Parts: sequence; structure tokens; C-alpha cells
Amino acid sequence: ELKALKMCMWSYRDQGAFHEAVTNQILDALVELLAPRYMRLTSRWYVRGGIYTTIAAEHRKRGWKAPVPVDLGTQRSEPVRPFSQG
Repeated sequence: ELKALKMCMWSYRDQGAFHEAVTNQILDALVELLAPRYMRLTSRWYVRGGIYTTIAAEHRKRGWKAPVPVDLGTQRSEPVRPFSQG
């Protein structure tokens, strides 16, 4: 499975296209294959000339809303006490 994914990614290597367009093509292909409710794809492009580009693209299924995040840093917790039998 990883080899198939690697080969799929490498198939975009020699395309004469903008990084944003290729990132969106990869995201569209993954969305079609996996049908996720939400997907975020971040691509890192290493090119000649010392210019590195990072592109992020997202897909959200129509009507899907992200769950409310839980901030675990502000939750108060009691210390765990051993079970007593009586």
C-alpha cells in the first residue's frame, strides 16, 4: 500500500504544472478514492534554486462540521485514589 502511494505521488513529479495545481490534483484523487468527511493535505516541494514551497489544501464534505475542540489544558482533574474495600 505504501509503495502504491509512493508511485502515485511520483507520477506527479515531472508534470509541468504549478505546485498549487498539483497539490489540488492529489487531494482530489485522494478524496475520490477515500470519500472522507474532512481531509487536509500539506505538500512540501523541494525544487532547484533553493526555493522550497509548502502548500496546504483542504476538503470538507458538504454539511460536515468539525466537532467542538476539547481544551485538555484547562480541565481540572482529581488525583486518582486507590479503590478501598471498606
